[in-house]
Amino acid sequence: MKSVKTVLALACGLGLAMAAQASPQHAHEGHTAHAATAAAPVPTQRWTPDAPLSDGMRRVHAAVDELRHYEMGHMSAPMAVDRATAVEEAVTFMFAHCKLAAEPDAALHGILVPLLSAAQALKADPKKVGAVADMRAAIAHYPQYFNDPGWDQSAPVEHVMHDEP
Repeated sequence: MKSVKTVLALACGLGLAMAAQASPQHAHEGHTAHAATAAAPVPTQRWTPDAPLSDGMRRVHAAVDELRHYEMGHMSAPMAVDRATAVEEAVTFMFAHCKLAAEPDAALHGILVPLLSAAQALKADPKKVGAVADMRAAIAHYPQYFNDPGWDQSAPVEHVMHDEP
């Protein structure tokens, strides 16, 4: 049952990413239609994220941080795919649970759509190691828009075997 839910969630996330790339506007779950792939102007005062956004971005940050090992050749392809899946799951969670006003929501989508695209690229072809840099570049914009206490702190370091999935 969990795998069916995961496939459904990933399909929804992929659909949102494809819709955002195909059309400059979309709407979902009560969000106002907005351009998801266009860079939103940086606000004079950064927005406060809601709890699901903070949680989801922390999960993304940790997974992308762990992918440094893959870039250096110290992590297996199956483990890298696992981390890319964790990024997809966190993005799907944020799409489903974040409740933001239109302007911060548009800025968030400008971050999440390229992030999701890069994670999917790495999963589709683990040889595309450059997708990790694309993920890191996408999340680098997050602190420009959102005042999320603790974001600048390093992701928690967890020492795991990098050659086993």
